Amino acid sequence: MFSHNPKIFDSSTVLITGGTGSFGGKFARYILENANPKKVIIFSRDEFKQYEMEQRFLDHPSFSKLRFFLGDVRDRDRLNMAFREVDYVVHAAALKQVVAAEYNPFEFIKTNVIGAENIVNAALANGVKKVVALSTDKAANPINFYGTSKLASDKIFVAANSLSGNQDTTFSVVRYGNVMGSRGSVLPLFQRLISEGVKELPITDDRMTRFWITLTQGIEFVISSFEMMHGGELFVPKIPSMKVTDLAKVLAPDLPHKIIGIRPGEKIHETMVTADDARLTLEMDDRFIIMPVYKSKSDFCQNYKDVAKYVPEDFSYSSDNNTWWLNEAELLEMIEEV
Repeated sequence: MFSHNPKIFDSSTVLITGGTGSFGGKFARYILENANPKKVIIFSRDEFKQYEMEQRFLDHPSFSKLRFFLGDVRDRDRLNMAFREVDYVVHAAALKQVVAAEYNPFEFIKTNVIGAENIVNAALANGVKKVVALSTDKAANPINFYGTSKLASDKIFVAANSLSGNQDTTFSVVRYGNVMGSRGSVLPLFQRLISEGVKELPITDDRMTRFWITLTQGIEFVISSFEMMHGGELFVPKIPSMKVTDLAKVLAPDLPHKIIGIRPGEKIHETMVTADDARLTLEMDDRFIIMPVYKSKSDFCQNYKDVAKYVPEDFSYSSDNNTWWLNEAELLEMIEEV
């Protein structure tokens, strides 16, 4: 879906924070099977998840290139140690549960905001070449604390490019929507409830729409962003939307829906490019690029002058105004991939 070349990681050391999560595990496997990295380091704080991941990779032909590094992004000294001789960093570690953030804001600040600052400092201190941080659609016009913490993280990574001076270290952000089948998404919830024989499926609001992307598509998009980044970009993929009620109908056509109400911090529709960002946004065939405010707009656009164009001034990109809507066949194909 997204043109990309994993060979960018050949003979390099790649570190993935939050590496035992849904994205991290699949990203590690993808580059081990499609590139020839020197090492792939899994940085995470849960020893049991690292053990489980290690067991899954024992028979992999590139297992010897896999390293497990126990640590927390809240710990700057530990990150400094882990980042030695690292070329590329994918920052996937985060606290992500919307409702949990509403009740535990201090914990989200420590991981999502202070953790981002620690990643930047460790990358600069160790001369990492490129860092791509994973964001979320909830960071655009946030109404919940999770989105707010991720917006702060996004701003930190974009601004970090002005701290690198003469170093070659560059930072960019990737923002995309719900990952189909990932831990905590609605797809496995519906599938579990259906398998348990429920009589109705819970829907928070029957107007609700969401962007959808598969893990593989997310990985391809991140790799392509590594390839094209100059530093400071916030990359947004063009991906389809779907109503949550339509997802439920495809999975269980005969089950009625029960409206249970919107949870704390939840949106009816998600946005990935806001109207306020339009003046800074370029459009390519497969993505939007929100430019950094600290660079000259004309100078920055020289990097993309042959492949991108400005979006209209009143533009926004939301799950309800999207022009690409998943039909049943496309949805089933995505579910099959999951």
